[in-house]
Amino acid sequence: MSAPETATNVPTDQVEAPTEAPANGTAAGAAPSTEAAPETAGEPSGTAAPATSQPHSASLYVGELDPSVTEAMLYELFSSIGQVASIRVCRDAVTRRSLGYAYVNYNNTADGERALEDLNYTLIKGRPCRIMWSQRDPALRKTGQGNVFIKNLDTAIDNKALHDTFAAFGNILSCKVAQDEYGNSKGYGFVHYETAEAATNAIKHVNGMLLNEKKVFVGHHIAKKDRQSKFEEMKANFTNIYVKNVEQDVTDEEFRGLFEKYGEITSATLSRDNETGKSRGFGFVNFSDHEAASAAVEALNE
Repeated sequence: MSAPETATNVPTDQVEAPTEAPANGTAAGAAPSTEAAPETAGEPSGTAAPATSQPHSASLYVGELDPSVTEAMLYELFSSIGQVASIRVCRDAVTRRSLGYAYVNYNNTADGERALEDLNYTLIKGRPCRIMWSQRDPALRKTGQGNVFIKNLDTAIDNKALHDTFAAFGNILSCKVAQDEYGNSKGYGFVHYETAEAATNAIKHVNGMLLNEKKVFVGHHIAKKDRQSKFEEMKANFTNIYVKNVEQDVTDEEFRGLFEKYGEITSATLSRDNETGKSRGFGFVNFSDHEAASAAVEALNE
């Protein structure tokens, strides 16, 4: 039996939630667009007024926009709901290229609510826009309460399909399927509910369900810094080790015997092909305490 390679076996399957656009309508490296909607009666000039300029005003974030979408195009769509106070497409401060999102401000909250209900996922230049409240309650975003992580999604599930699936459990603040640079789904997404209770209810009912014939995982989203902290804690106290480069003729007894001298083992398993029963060349050993596992890694690695 050749000396195997060993390593701590720590799960790291959850990835970081995509950063949303800033709540105040600005972005690093971004500046308000100077491209204005046509200067006609009742139309905005293209300069965004603060969302708090009126007691009952409503500010909406509009994302997933094609780079060619302008304030004029957005005005034509959103003014069908009610009087628009201002619109801003956020752009790179240097290149002036659209960053793919905008802010639409209405004079009253009721119009904002109707726009969110009626226009979310409307096609603009062939792409479904994603609308959510801006600055409705910034404290909710900071606490992370109500944030749900979903993985193993079928690639056919888009933002709207994800929203439709999870809307039954509570008011959704934002909903997004992660995409690659070509706009293809990465197989995971995030739903942010207004309340922690709604998130818990969604997890209870959807986790383990089949969506498009794929069994999905749904759980509370854990912030990256918290995951890193947990990872470091697990790494410092591991008991389970992964062993690879094990020769195929090594038996389970020989595999276990190599590690038993370092401490009490609760399980030692070589991975085998289900049909042939042949070893796949790797396995796992779980010790009853960290010191034994650490000693085994130190002595046997390479």
